Amino acid sequence: MQEILGYILALFIGISLGLIGGGGSILTIPVLVLVMGIGATTATAYSLFIVGVTAVVGSITYLKKGLVDIKVGIWFALPSLLAVFLVRRFLMPLVPVKIIETSDFTLYKDSLLMLIFAVIMLLASFFIIQDKKTEETKSGSKALNSYFFVLMIGLGVGFVTGVVGVGGGFMIIPTLILFLRIDMKKAVGTSLFIIAINSLIGFLLADLNNDALKINWTILIIFSLVASAGIFVGSYLSNFIEGAKLKKGFGYFVLVMAFYILVHELFFVNKFINQN
Repeated sequence: MQEILGYILALFIGISLGLIGGGGSILTIPVLVLVMGIGATTATAYSLFIVGVTAVVGSITYLKKGLVDIKVGIWFALPSLLAVFLVRRFLMPLVPVKIIETSDFTLYKDSLLMLIFAVIMLLASFFIIQDKKTEETKSGSKALNSYFFVLMIGLGVGFVTGVVGVGGGFMIIPTLILFLRIDMKKAVGTSLFIIAINSLIGFLLADLNNDALKINWTILIIFSLVASAGIFVGSYLSNFIEGAKLKKGFGYFVLVMAFYILVHELFFVNKFINQN
């Protein structure tokens, strides 16, 4: 029953990616951990694969519409991918299973990841809820057209993606709009292109051959296929739904989820024992 609920939520993850070019990975980790009972460390690897596959499907859809800036995508993706690889291959294996252990308190690696993830969700929700107008941003005299800045943001997004398995769309889209003056629809398509490269190649390079991970390919493939189907639904609905209202509503949903995870982990911090 829990798996079925998880697959239903996977559809909404895909719809989110198709509609606003991000946010799907923000939901993937909570669904995998809280609904499907997968350990947080393993879930970060699963999320890279699921979001990567889904984003590939979405970026192809937007590419056909001419709504992907490949040059910008590559500038953003290359440093980000490097950061993902380094974090997943070298940094994360060094983090011990038990971060803090006292006579009456133990902080496990999985719990720490979920707490970090909840904080990132809080930040993401504020970015999403702000809802700055694209046209105002494009015409703003203070907008910075700097590829160096994009490289730096790319490294930051890659680090976050590597640690908690999120695609980083909530960071990518504001950067594309504010600093490179790309319109919202093309920013969505370009974001999916970047997320696809970061997540899928990051998983293939850093996690696929990790013997410590016990990958359930049945769950992984079904979840990815359902989320990919959601991409088509989201892309279609984007023609009829006002993006600003949808984005703000999604932001509030992410905010609620972040508080739920914080409360859940702080009260049941010893429950999540690393399964790897």
